[in-house]
Amino acid sequence: MKEEQLDCRGLACPAPVLKVKDILDRSSPQRVTVVVDNAAAKENVSRFLSRAGYQVQVQEDGSDYVVVGAREAQEFCEVLVPSKEAEASRILVLVGTARLGSGDDGLGAKLMENFLSTLKEMGPALWRLVFLNGGVHLTVQDSPVLPTLQALEKDKVSILVCGTCLNHFGLMEKKAVGETTNMLDIVTSMQLADRVISLT
Repeated sequence: MKEEQLDCRGLACPAPVLKVKDILDRSSPQRVTVVVDNAAAKENVSRFLSRAGYQVQVQEDGSDYVVVGAREAQEFCEVLVPSKEAEASRILVLVGTARLGSGDDGLGAKLMENFLSTLKEMGPALWRLVFLNGGVHLTVQDSPVLPTLQALEKDKVSILVCGTCLNHFGLMEKKAVGETTNMLDIVTSMQLADRVISLT
């Protein structure tokens, strides 16, 4: 059995995922062990390996996490491959703030609530929402737009939430919707989208 081991402690997002991707592309191991030192890297590496066809197990080792991926047979590794059922037109909405516009923060927060609740009118063209920087506050427990986002996710709209941003604001444990992601996934999503709407 071909095995690989990576020590990704001390590496900032998305370096751990990039290193894992590189080793999978080069040697396609049946088993890979990755050591990381933060929850965002653990989530990102685990999700990447799972998408690549690996069965993933995570163990805590002091302040570190040991992510182990194993698979029986070789499979092609892909990042955020869109579903075959995806619409011909895919719209991605990049949300980098918790408020829409400037001038009055209360009004801006209300406008953002209205904007997100109206997104469903896009229908099946609405493909993915990406939250980063201050926008990640919208994805946590007690967020006023949480029910809206959960309803969109239930309707098969993909929601990605920046892990580095969650860590920065101390919100990793409070995230209540979407998948924790990294900059590689965000850039790949922008490439796959037919149209990007940016709120930053």
